[in-house]
Amino acid sequence: MATPEEPPHTAPAGLARGRLGAGNVAFIGVAAAVPAATVVLVIPPVLAAGAGPLAALSVVAVAVVLFLFGTPYAAMIRRTPSAGAAYPQVARGLGRPAALIAAWLALAGYHAIQFGLYALAGQAAAPLLHSFFGVTAPWWAVAAGCWAVVALGGLLRAEFAAAAIAVLAVVEAAVLAGLAGAFVVRPAGGRITTSTFLPTELSAIDRPLLGLLLAVAVLAFAGFETTAAYSEEARDPHRTAGRGARVTIVLLTLLLAGVTWSMIVAAGPRGVAGRAAARGPELLFTLADERLAPWAVTTGRLALLTGLLGGILAVHQAVARCLFALGRERVLPAVLGNVSERTRAPRAASLTQTLVAGAALLGAALAGAGSSARTARWLTVGGSLAVLVLLLLTAVAALLHLNRVPGREGVWSRFAAPVLSAVALGVLLYLACLNLPELLGVPSGSPWPAVVFGGLAGCLVTGSVHALALRSVRPVRYAGIGLGGTAVVITPVSPPPRPVPEEADPVEAVKVPRQRVPGAHRPERVHPEG
Repeated sequence: MATPEEPPHTAPAGLARGRLGAGNVAFIGVAAAVPAATVVLVIPPVLAAGAGPLAALSVVAVAVVLFLFGTPYAAMIRRTPSAGAAYPQVARGLGRPAALIAAWLALAGYHAIQFGLYALAGQAAAPLLHSFFGVTAPWWAVAAGCWAVVALGGLLRAEFAAAAIAVLAVVEAAVLAGLAGAFVVRPAGGRITTSTFLPTELSAIDRPLLGLLLAVAVLAFAGFETTAAYSEEARDPHRTAGRGARVTIVLLTLLLAGVTWSMIVAAGPRGVAGRAAARGPELLFTLADERLAPWAVTTGRLALLTGLLGGILAVHQAVARCLFALGRERVLPAVLGNVSERTRAPRAASLTQTLVAGAALLGAALAGAGSSARTARWLTVGGSLAVLVLLLLTAVAALLHLNRVPGREGVWSRFAAPVLSAVALGVLLYLACLNLPELLGVPSGSPWPAVVFGGLAGCLVTGSVHALALRSVRPVRYAGIGLGGTAVVITPVSPPPRPVPEEADPVEAVKVPRQRVPGAHRPERVHPEG
C-alpha cells in the first residue's frame, strides 16, 4: 500500500529515469535564473537609486526566505515527484482550479522571461559582432541563432541537455567571479572600507527603497524553482530535486551578493550611485575595462551572451516539462505527453514550445520591434512577478497538504517553515506590486504596470475557466489533475439484496446509493480514463 511519502503514481510516464544528479539540477536552476542578466540589467538601477551595501544585503535576506521555502518545497517534491513542478503540489494543497491557475502562471511567466532573454541577447551580441567582424547584425538574427540552438537542445537526452546547460552556467559563474575578484583586488581609493558592506546612516534609509530592494532581490532568484521539473529524471526522484534547489539558492546568493558588493568596492561607496546612473547596463564592463585587459572585458561580454543562451535553454526545458505534464494528464492536448522513443525527452512539448517562441520572435521582427535592455527588463520583471505568485501559491499549498495528510515531516518542515515562508513571500509579493513602476523602470503614470497586472489577472481567469470547462465536459480528466496521468474514478456499487420482511415496503427496505458523477469526489485512488 502506498504511503503519503510515496504515492502510487510516482513512476515517470515516459521520461527517462535516473539520468540527473543534484549537481546537474542545481546548475540548471542557476542557468534559469541568469545571474549575469541580473547583474547587468537590475543591479545598476538599484545602485543608482542609492541602495549602496543594502543591495547585497537584500540578496542575503531574500535567500534566507527562499531557504525557508525550500524546506516544504523539498517535502512536497518527496511526496509528489513530477515534471509539472509546482503544478501537482498546488493541486494537492489548494485543489484542481488553483492547480490550473498555477500552470498558466508558470507558462505565461516563463515565456515572458524567455522572450526577455531573447531581446537581451540581441543587444549583448552587438558589441561582440562589431568587435570581431565589424558588422552590425539585427537583433532578430541573433535571436534566430539562439532559437535554433535551443530548438536542437530541447530534443537531446536529459543528461546531454543538462551537461550543456551546466557548462554554460559554469562559464557564466566563473567569469562573474573572476570580474568580482578583480574589483576586490583593485578597490576604489586603494582600500576596502566597512561602508562597502555596512550601511553608514541607517536613518537615511527610507521604506520605499527598502521595499524596492527586497522586491528586486526576490525577482532575481526567479528560476531556481524549476529544479522540481527534473525530479522524474533524477537519480533519486524523491530527494535530488529538493537538494538541487537548495544548492541553487546558495550559488545564486554567492554570485549575486558577491558581484554586487564587488561593484560597490570598485566604484567606491560614495561614487557608485553616480557611476551606476551614468553607465547603466554598461557599469560592469566599464569597471572591468578600468582594471583588466581588453580581452578580459570581451570575455565578460561573451559570458553574458553564453549565460543568456544557457538561461533560454534552461527555461525552454522547464516549459517543455510543464507542457508534458499537462499533456500526460490530458489537461492540454494529449500529444504533448509524447516522448521520443530514442532519447525519452518530451519531444512534442519541446517542439511546441519552440514553435511558440519562433512565432513570437517572427511577429516581433515583422512588427519592427527593437532589441533593448528596457524591453528585456519589462518582460523579465513581468515574468518573474508571475513566478513569485506561483511560489506563494506553492507555499500555501505545502502548508495545507503537509498538515492535512501528515507524514514523516516534523513540526518545522510541516508547519513552521511553510508558515514563515508563506508570510514572507506574501510580503515580498506586496512590495513587488507596490514598487512595480520602479521595477519596470517606467514613470508612475505608465500603462505597463497595468499590462503586467492584466496578464496576472488573465492567468487567473484562464485557469478558472479551464477548470470549469474540464469539470463540466471531461470530469474524469478533471479528477486526475495533479496525479501524473494515473487518475481513476471510483463509484459505489449497489449492495447485495437483503431479505425483505413481509410487512415492509420493498422499495424503502433496499436503498441503492445514487451513483456519483465521475470526478465529483477527491480522486485519491483512480484509474485512467478510457
